Amino acid sequence: MYFHKVHDLTVVATQGCPLFSDHTMADPLFDISPHDLSVHCLPEGQLDALLPQVGDMRQIARVPWINKTCTEAIGIKDVGHDEFWVPGHIPGRPLLPGVIMIEAAAQISSVLYQLKMKDGEGGFLGFTRVNNCVFRGSVVPGQQLVLLAVENKFQRRRFSCWAQGLVDGNVVFEVECTGMRI
Repeated sequence: MYFHKVHDLTVVATQGCPLFSDHTMADPLFDISPHDLSVHCLPEGQLDALLPQVGDMRQIARVPWINKTCTEAIGIKDVGHDEFWVPGHIPGRPLLPGVIMIEAAAQISSVLYQLKMKDGEGGFLGFTRVNNCVFRGSVVPGQQLVLLAVENKFQRRRFSCWAQGLVDGNVVFEVECTGMRI
């Protein structure tokens, strides 16, 4: 069982949850240094087949790495100056909204689930729960948000992943996402 101290209160995190630490900035879920973040590890068009979101709601630009067992993945979101939220989410100081960071985490988690469902029966996935979400830094236009996902639980109809977003190697948010096949 992991414990996380918040404003002089100790709260119990999810049993076995690797996300929280006593440090100001959490440690990444895994080392990304051996991976080339500029590549695409999925064949052209496969990301489109795995994620139904399009346009402004697609939060993953590419997936540079997935481990052989489809239990860990890296996704990339290049945060643009022309995104729909920039003019209104803090005019003069645009900050990527936390809900979009969580959506990006859910999307890279969904990629893992869909790839594990080798029979093609992944189907449509609904995002059902967010646990243990902590924002540790900001993300601004022009930065690259590197998304890490690690499978927590995998069942035929339901899954959960621990996910983090990194900017310049620092964890800016962490969350446990749960989804299910609908």
